[in-house]
Amino acid sequence: MSFPEEPIPAPVFSIGRIPIHGDLILAPMDGFTDFPFRVICRELGSAMSYTEFVNVDEIAHARGKHGAVRLKLKYSQAERPIAFQIYGHIDSRLVETARALQDLGPDIIDINLGCAIRKIAERGAGAGMLKDPARIGRLFASLTGALGVPVTAKMRLGWDAGSRNYLDVARALEENGCSLIAVHGRTKDQALAGPVDLSAIAEIKRRARIPVLGNGNVHTVADIETMKRETGCDGVMIGRGAIGHPWIFSRREKEDVSLEESIAMGRRHLAMMVELYGTKFGPVIFRKHAVRYVHHLVSVGALRTRLVHCTNVAEYDFLFAEALKIAKNAVPTEKP
Repeated sequence: MSFPEEPIPAPVFSIGRIPIHGDLILAPMDGFTDFPFRVICRELGSAMSYTEFVNVDEIAHARGKHGAVRLKLKYSQAERPIAFQIYGHIDSRLVETARALQDLGPDIIDINLGCAIRKIAERGAGAGMLKDPARIGRLFASLTGALGVPVTAKMRLGWDAGSRNYLDVARALEENGCSLIAVHGRTKDQALAGPVDLSAIAEIKRRARIPVLGNGNVHTVADIETMKRETGCDGVMIGRGAIGHPWIFSRREKEDVSLEESIAMGRRHLAMMVELYGTKFGPVIFRKHAVRYVHHLVSVGALRTRLVHCTNVAEYDFLFAEALKIAKNAVPTEKP
């Protein structure tokens, strides 16, 4: 007896002709959203994948070679749709590199217009591009004319409080073929500090005819719903709130994930890092994630320091076991 196949749910939105079956997406984060972390987040509900951003100059120098660029652009078929995020300060090089990257099979090319790191932004890349919406328009006209895949952008609200030109930037993007805009609701000067302006994201969404993702300061399920309700965005892009808590893409709160489950995921994450980067570098690169997986402890104290100095899997195994012992022996505090 044959059974009818379950119908595929309708997409929440589309990027060009690419359907996106979900409203939560892991944000690209330099040094964090590598292959192992993306795979984990996709399994738990992130609707698509963005690579961490890659400098087009670094890509040009690494052609035909192994190394960091190859690892940054590594992805699996299960991650599709996959977007390669790139940045650079020379527009012609951005177009040339994006065209070459198509050979690696990404579904989408995303341009970073939001990086606030000084050495990047002040050279006219990342958030530095926000100063000149006309330039952004010319760049996207060139990109969409040269590429066979959709081109998207991740932007901020402007350079500083005195130049919040986000509507001009969004208009330049849409009028020149951009297929989706992800908006971090802060300026370059704010970096990751200060309030996120949900009303500005909402204003972009109201005027846009392409999908808009809201991003910034989303750490809880309530934050997700607030972002959606206050901005009307098509989806929510989650960055730091997912580190150590990839279950947010399943709409689970941190306190609903047991320490045992969290540490089990930490062990799996570590194993994937070792497989990708090797026994020497994998444990070291994993340090930035390690403490986040034991957030359930009332106080990690000295354990925190020891975790961020681990150099091998055996050390992590010992410290994760110690975390479980500490939690088991902790005296619960009475609620007021």
